[in-house]
Amino acid sequence: MGSIVVCGGGVVGLCAAAMLARDGHRVTVLEADGEGPPPVPAAAWGGWPRKGVAQFRQPHNVFPRFRLVCDEELPEVPGMLAAAGCRWVDPLGAPALGGMLPPSLSDHEPRPGDEAFRMITGRRPVVESVIAAVAAEQPGVVIRRGVRATGLIGGPSAIRGVPHVAGVRTSAGEQLRADLVIDAMGRRTPGPGLLTALGARPPHTESATSGFGYYTRYFTGPSHPVMRGPVLMPLGTISLLTLYGDNGTWSVTIFTSSKDAPAKALRDPGTFARVVGACPLQAHWLDGRPVTDVLPMAGITDRYHRFVADGTPVATGFAAVGDAWACTNPSGGRGLSIGIIHAQLLRRTVRSHLDDPASFARAWDEGTERQVAPFYRDHISADHVRLAEMTALREDRPWVPPDSPMTRLVNAAAWDPDAFRAFLATVLCLALPRDVLARPDISDTLDRIGDKTPPPFPGPDRPRLLQLLSGSGLS
Repeated sequence: MGSIVVCGGGVVGLCAAAMLARDGHRVTVLEADGEGPPPVPAAAWGGWPRKGVAQFRQPHNVFPRFRLVCDEELPEVPGMLAAAGCRWVDPLGAPALGGMLPPSLSDHEPRPGDEAFRMITGRRPVVESVIAAVAAEQPGVVIRRGVRATGLIGGPSAIRGVPHVAGVRTSAGEQLRADLVIDAMGRRTPGPGLLTALGARPPHTESATSGFGYYTRYFTGPSHPVMRGPVLMPLGTISLLTLYGDNGTWSVTIFTSSKDAPAKALRDPGTFARVVGACPLQAHWLDGRPVTDVLPMAGITDRYHRFVADGTPVATGFAAVGDAWACTNPSGGRGLSIGIIHAQLLRRTVRSHLDDPASFARAWDEGTERQVAPFYRDHISADHVRLAEMTALREDRPWVPPDSPMTRLVNAAAWDPDAFRAFLATVLCLALPRDVLARPDISDTLDRIGDKTPPPFPGPDRPRLLQLLSGSGLS
């Protein structure tokens, strides 16, 4: 068994630490934020500052894939989330249970395998508080809060001319030796810079601002709103994201292009309420007591790192996981699910290759590119299409969706129950689009109804939206 240092004590880092310790490894977690979660997870929303996570109180979703990985690797987690007040959601069930079957579907009968779509979700502080408790109670895991990695320690090369990471230097002045250093420091990770300071070539990096701006408000009430539309609903130049939280809370988010200047008025609670109130499928989500102001967020960066170039790792003894590897616009709610998929892959790669750093680096890269990177690529592609649509409509130009298999799947999902399940599986990280689209039954369905346009979602068009944003011309 090995000694492993995990840099970063967020959800993904702590999940990875707990999984690795269950294989007998000695795991030290370094978390820069000094304050840990409160003893009662439900108190984490108001009682845990967590300054190191910029999006800590922005909306998060815990998809079915997160729950399925937990069932395999950390089986106590779903029950602990439920005990902390998180909510079970059944996307294929009744609307009161979070069901989101489109009204255009005439067949609402359950199918074998529908249970895979069930998920349990809550606000990020509460979810992370539960995961922190699991990791803290796991034998073999030591969590050191208020300590961060400030540098990497080099060791004998496993590949000629390639630096090997043999540990970390900490802000406490220590040198922690390790067989593997894991970067789980999230979107703001200094990991690539620490590698180059050790003499490594810079990793291949792709980086661009996502181009979206977000406006979110949280509410509470005696009962959660009924789900009358999709969780994420495109509506002209805006999209609406409605998420269940924990302990009787929920959130409503409007996001749009960050270049849409009139949309900045959504910072005002009255304007925010006017716009949501004009959307028939979401207006009732305002029927609660606000527990926050409107929380704006912009400047989100899409970023991807690859640590192997031309078949050669830039370093060995090092692995970036979750958002430290790649991160996207968070509106899809995929971050935690992709992160735990990556953590599960890490556990399996460590099992097979920890004693051979060169083999580990190549296997980690190959597994990441094959199993995890397609989620990133698909999300970026969908974002580019949506942003192009918002831009065209804002500029009063005609918009025609690209003729692609995914566009055809979206169309078919409005009319065919199996196509809807296939599409939902891609949204919830249960399957990759390439695998869904390769199914013969889905291919046949797309040939049959892939060109049939779905009914439009009800809500304000651009001229009406501008009136709502400005407050002018309203009766």
